[in-house]
Amino acid sequence: MRTFGAVVQALREHAGLTREEFAELVRFSKHTVASVELGRRMPDPAFVERADEVLGNTGALRRAAQHLARQPGLAAWFRQWARMEREAIALYTYECRMIPGLLQTEAYARALFSHQLPPLDDAQIEERWTARAERQRLLTERPNTAFSFILEEHVLLRRTGGVEVMRDLIGHVLGMVERRNVEVQIMPLPEGSHAGLAGPMQLLETPENKWFAYNEGQRGGMLITDPKEISVLQRRYARMRSQALALQDSLSLLHRMRGAL
Repeated sequence: MRTFGAVVQALREHAGLTREEFAELVRFSKHTVASVELGRRMPDPAFVERADEVLGNTGALRRAAQHLARQPGLAAWFRQWARMEREAIALYTYECRMIPGLLQTEAYARALFSHQLPPLDDAQIEERWTARAERQRLLTERPNTAFSFILEEHVLLRRTGGVEVMRDLIGHVLGMVERRNVEVQIMPLPEGSHAGLAGPMQLLETPENKWFAYNEGQRGGMLITDPKEISVLQRRYARMRSQALALQDSLSLLHRMRGAL
């Protein structure tokens, strides 16, 4: 990835383009361009195609990209969604099983990995945490992306990893909510029924203002592209936003839960 990024940077500079100018031509953010050039991010296939066209259309970048190793630590069914996440301008997540990966602390994530079946070895756990930590950079590197999370209260009451791990996790979530582009709402236990009882969901909007959805189960995930299906999930998510606690009430509950641990 570092070698590929260095080639992109060299070709861009040879073409006399700044990162900002190049980013506009390939229709990706300058932050994405910088991450690719520094070898921190796997280039999206659309990035490779557009970059090759802008930088002479020689096919060199297309051929080089074929030798990039897929990022370890991500389930095969999740990789396409993970690539789409990197360019999303809005990302909405409802989770009823655990704290979403983008909000997890290392200790919480390792507690989850250590209880998986079939069991993971140490190398696999390291790979998974590395991949998750890389995804979490989205929250800090994409300040113009709107992140919305709706979390069931009971996932915060389950003391995954122990009391200290959960206390640190809630503190971490509270820290993330201080960012202008991150919102967290809690679906309280007294809310006996709500629009998301069918299971977790994720929605995202691309820079081209197209919407996609992703649902995940025990042993696989499903990328949803049908506009009719996406419309149903959007309506459910919108309803859940009204059924969950308001933002300030959610923060107050998080503070009380952390204090009670």
